[in-house]
Amino acid sequence: MRTPDGESVISVRGLRMRYGTRDVLNGVDCTARRGEVLALLGPNGAGKTTTIEILEGFRARSAGEVSVLGSDPARGDERWRARLGVVLQSWRDHGKWRVRELLAHLGSYYAPYSTDRIRRPWDVDDLIAAVGLGDHADQRINSLSGGQRRRLDVAVGIVGRPELLFLDEPTTGFDPQARREFHDLVRRLASDETTVLLTTHDLDEAEKLADRILILLGGRIVADGSAAELSRLMSTEARVRWSLGGRSFERTTADSTRFVRRLFEEHGAAVEDLDVRRPSLEDTYLSMVRESEAGRGAAAGSERQESTR
Repeated sequence: MRTPDGESVISVRGLRMRYGTRDVLNGVDCTARRGEVLALLGPNGAGKTTTIEILEGFRARSAGEVSVLGSDPARGDERWRARLGVVLQSWRDHGKWRVRELLAHLGSYYAPYSTDRIRRPWDVDDLIAAVGLGDHADQRINSLSGGQRRRLDVAVGIVGRPELLFLDEPTTGFDPQARREFHDLVRRLASDETTVLLTTHDLDEAEKLADRILILLGGRIVADGSAAELSRLMSTEARVRWSLGGRSFERTTADSTRFVRRLFEEHGAAVEDLDVRRPSLEDTYLSMVRESEAGRGAAAGSERQESTR
């Protein structure tokens, strides 16, 4: 999904955001290349929404350097905004509009900005087919089901064929088939050199979709890499499970290949139900969250002790 030139679409250095006396972001550094899919993970209150709103140009930062598509979002004009797409968790609209009418109307706003740099908006019928609403193109929006409505949200976000797409919990309300189709759509967008930055609490989705995963804790990016890279960062051990003579066994080992080879050398075909697993993204993420919370708890305790002296 990554383009060979590695062109930077997002560049963030030392991003800080303070609300009153509370630092929400405390030196965030991150980058994104053209055609890359990034997942931004973190518990509620970690600052994910604040980070995204700063990148979108909807919120002014307290400090730091931010470049999105070559411009400072705080000074982005309409031409710059035409190169972005945003899919929110929810938004209000005119429920009496029909699906095709709404998308055609919104697409018309992008046409004046179409240049060699800014791609032409989607053909409405192609877009409706891409998000799986072909059978509902002439329905009123207020008659759509929750899953259909979410597909329309995605269509609204990409109608201008953006270079950079922000997705906030994009598959909320999707059934498994719709989720699979949406994942295929994201991969097609990335292959067309659209950079995608998504926030999600679905760690399985992040693991399947993202080229890189950013974990935001304590106001900083504490991890940046693929799911496999992050798992190796937290643990070098794998869990091996197997059965012998109807009994189940489990072992953790730093060299699963050597362990399994010895297992078969000793027991041969008697080994059954063999399963070798490294820590999942969920294991890695939860371990990092626990470490971060423990560190903040210890720091808070030290501050209270100092204040009583």
